[in-house]
Amino acid sequence: MKQKVFSVAGEYTRLTVATLIMVVGIYFFKFPNHFCFGGVTGIAVLLSGFMKLSASSYTFIINMVLLGAGFLFLGKNFGIKTVYVSVLMSVGLSVLEKVYPMIRPLTDEPVLEFMFAVFLPSLGSAILFDMDASGGGTDILAMILKKYTSLNIGVTLMLVDVFITVAAFLVYGPKTGLFSFAGLLSKTLVIDGVIENMNLCKYFTVVCDNPTPICDFIHEQLKRSATVFSAEGSYLHNQKKIILTVMRRSQAVRLRRFIRENQPGAFIMITNSSEIIGKGFRGVN
Repeated sequence: MKQKVFSVAGEYTRLTVATLIMVVGIYFFKFPNHFCFGGVTGIAVLLSGFMKLSASSYTFIINMVLLGAGFLFLGKNFGIKTVYVSVLMSVGLSVLEKVYPMIRPLTDEPVLEFMFAVFLPSLGSAILFDMDASGGGTDILAMILKKYTSLNIGVTLMLVDVFITVAAFLVYGPKTGLFSFAGLLSKTLVIDGVIENMNLCKYFTVVCDNPTPICDFIHEQLKRSATVFSAEGSYLHNQKKIILTVMRRSQAVRLRRFIRENQPGAFIMITNSSEIIGKGFRGVN
């Protein structure tokens, strides 16, 4: 029970940190520069350009409307994580608006601010996606559409994002519109890159004569496991052992050093992998 409480607390701490990273990127860099990358915050920036409320206020209103629609159409299956992130983001933006009003951009370097406007929300989104959570907003709309229609959800949401970005040209001019279009193209790449690096592991294939010392080091020092099987060299037909193991990058450095120092004749192949599913990694509780 105690372990479960700590696990839940840790999970929601990560959710909170990821959401606050998104809030900082959106409020300090996206809103004051009127960047419209799509999604709820993109709609909010767009609406604030020709209506009197701020982008933070519109984000709060739209998120609350979508949350209400989620409860109405999706019922009890509606994800608690999505609710938590949506509320925290909306409240966080509203609080920052009261505590630190943004009359103008932080700097006079739009390219620098564009980089942070893309990277920080993408980093937060990547952490959420890695936890099988979402930032709410248009994700709620996607869940509703998926349940009640046969529309291609990905294409539908992409068209909505494109429409918001094109509208930025009309509301804020070509400079902001081009920045917004560049942000729309780059945010998915940034999210994918962050997720891949967060989950990056090293896959070892070690061909050696004596696997016992290496396996002992893996078990006792790295707290990992390995698979060993027999093989035969194709040239001299010598009998060899092959060790297969996967571990985090910091552990991989230690294993590589140990093998080079203790079995310099071993043949080592190290491959990057960001999709490891199994005990000790992902997909198994």
